[in-house]
Amino acid sequence: MADPSSYRPKPGQIPDSPGVYKFRDEHGRVIYVGKAKSLRQRLANYFLDLAGLHPRTRTMVTTAASVEWTVVTTEVEALQLEYTWIKEFDPRFNVKYRDDKSYPYLAVTLNEEFPRVQVMRGAKKKGVRYFGPYGHAWAIRETVDLMLRVFPVRTCSAGVFKRSAQIGRPCLLGYIGKCSAPCVGRISAEEHHELAEEFCDFMAGRTGAYIRRLERGMQEAAEEMEYERAARLRDDIGALKRAMEKSAVVLADATDADLIAVAEDELEAAVQIFHVRGGRVRGQRGWVTDKVEAVTTGDLVEHALQQLYGEERGDAVPKEVLVPALPEPVEPIAQWLSGRRGSQVSLRIPQRGDKKDLMATVARNAQQALGLHKTKRASDLTTRSRALEEIAEALGLDAVPLRIECFDISHLQGEDVVASMVVFEDGLARKSEYRRFQIKTFQGQDDVRSMHEVIGRRFRRYLQEKQKAGEWTEEPAGDARVDDNGATAAATGPALADDLEPDPMAGRPTDEDGRPKRFAYPPQLVVVDGGAPQVAAARRALDELGIDDVAVCGLAKRLEEVWLPEDDDPVVLPRSSEGLYLLQRVRDEAHRFAITYQRSKRGKRLKSSPLDAVAGLGDTRRQALLKHFGSLKKLRAATIEEICEVPGVGRKTAETVAAALAGAAAPAPAVNTATGEIIEDDGAPPAALSAERGQDR
Repeated sequence: MADPSSYRPKPGQIPDSPGVYKFRDEHGRVIYVGKAKSLRQRLANYFLDLAGLHPRTRTMVTTAASVEWTVVTTEVEALQLEYTWIKEFDPRFNVKYRDDKSYPYLAVTLNEEFPRVQVMRGAKKKGVRYFGPYGHAWAIRETVDLMLRVFPVRTCSAGVFKRSAQIGRPCLLGYIGKCSAPCVGRISAEEHHELAEEFCDFMAGRTGAYIRRLERGMQEAAEEMEYERAARLRDDIGALKRAMEKSAVVLADATDADLIAVAEDELEAAVQIFHVRGGRVRGQRGWVTDKVEAVTTGDLVEHALQQLYGEERGDAVPKEVLVPALPEPVEPIAQWLSGRRGSQVSLRIPQRGDKKDLMATVARNAQQALGLHKTKRASDLTTRSRALEEIAEALGLDAVPLRIECFDISHLQGEDVVASMVVFEDGLARKSEYRRFQIKTFQGQDDVRSMHEVIGRRFRRYLQEKQKAGEWTEEPAGDARVDDNGATAAATGPALADDLEPDPMAGRPTDEDGRPKRFAYPPQLVVVDGGAPQVAAARRALDELGIDDVAVCGLAKRLEEVWLPEDDDPVVLPRSSEGLYLLQRVRDEAHRFAITYQRSKRGKRLKSSPLDAVAGLGDTRRQALLKHFGSLKKLRAATIEEICEVPGVGRKTAETVAAALAGAAAPAPAVNTATGEIIEDDGAPPAALSAERGQDR
């Protein structure tokens, strides 16, 4: 625990101007980001007597090891920079709202030549118009099914659309009148785009004009005695009204507003948002958060507004935002919202009338969401705490292992040997921290040697991150390491080369400035999937690197025994132990992650072809070669002149292909598994050929 006075800035060093500040821990990670109208006054509050600080603030300042700040011109700039840094650094002591579910949206892809109506989840994409969020995907599909009678916009996937265009025949929706069939030219791209725009206008709440237009058309058809057309228009009107009835009318027709309500206690808070467009509730969503800092209701509202509108522009930010309490001061956040929209946004507390009544409804929803969240979490939190305490007691640890890393080795008879690392923090999986490895220093089946290599590589990278941060200075003498070429070399200190195979999270920031780094966080406990030999290998790898503050244990599958280094007998936890359940979950997750990676590598290897290694030969020309000759066997037997006959293949490429196939081993013959006969055909081995023809299926 750090003493805040050890890193307190000198008097007069902090500027008396607006800005954003960051607290960092001893590892250089950003743990808190805040903004202030006056940096001098705000930061001074953190260095008062610890006894007078809020408990969470006291924890933050004692966890921190340094503070830095950036001066800006206005409070609006400070608000924007604070939001950017919170998204970038993900500080542990900032309020972070979590969606209590993944909400689906009704999306119209206006950025495509032929816009498509579909259900979308996740991050919003540029050029796509979103409506919602909805509580359930089926609610979107019911609405769309009713709307397609009047606005027959394309709903099919790109593959179905392309296939229909190729065969010149629309899909079923085109035949029953629920798609305008732009795939076969029944409607032009411009007309279809206009139809999609009308669909968006109706969903945005501009419903009256379309209903009145259809009613006039129905009356005109009836007067002209075109009763079939009049009946069709009548049904269209009914479909649109049924779609409108799914959204309750709560405010005046022209009202576009978002209503935000907060329910909170000392530890947690829940936020509910109702999206009202055209006077109707078009969407609803909810968030929950731990109150990891001392915040007021106005602060929670401000964080919710940043979360809700931080990535939005234009009409996605409504004209009116109704909240239960205003942030202090309110002017910067109001200016920021207006800047996001491009016009004035009213941020206020409803005082009377329908809006106040609707806010009460939103508040009831927030209260119910908080109660439900606490009911679900209470048992989980208690169970996780008990499990960690049992593990610490059974393994003789000084403190509960808040971060556990588990490693597993996976292979198939010595082929495609890989390893996995999964991370559990506070008893919960932290999937963004998962990593995977390829075994590099040897070939074949040796789980003990593989475990030694993986543990060594993971903690060498940890020491490298410490060295970058200026924390590691000690050099263990006399240790040895195995380099990437398999040679053993003496080392005066830990190997710091980045010898890790690219992992699925390689796109995450790994540089300085407090961004999350791949291997910067040390665990309190390392669990290996295996018994005494694997545990001894892991302990030996840590000892070689001079790491003695990380505990190691192994969980053997046979009897679920827990093995410790240098112990002849295992630790046997009771079958009903929560600690054993947690270790089993960690081990099983590591096994799942490892075997998934191993299977994907094996699948890629089995589907590989000698043509894959030909430089400059892409999928199109590779498929053209296979289509022209029919198989790799015939292609291998072809002359360079015959290969040049394939469209798009020149002589240089033909020579390269011929050389690559000549140097590759001939494929094994296919075998009929039912009869045992060798299939004498001119085809390529099934795995290789299917890879080349996979695009055609």
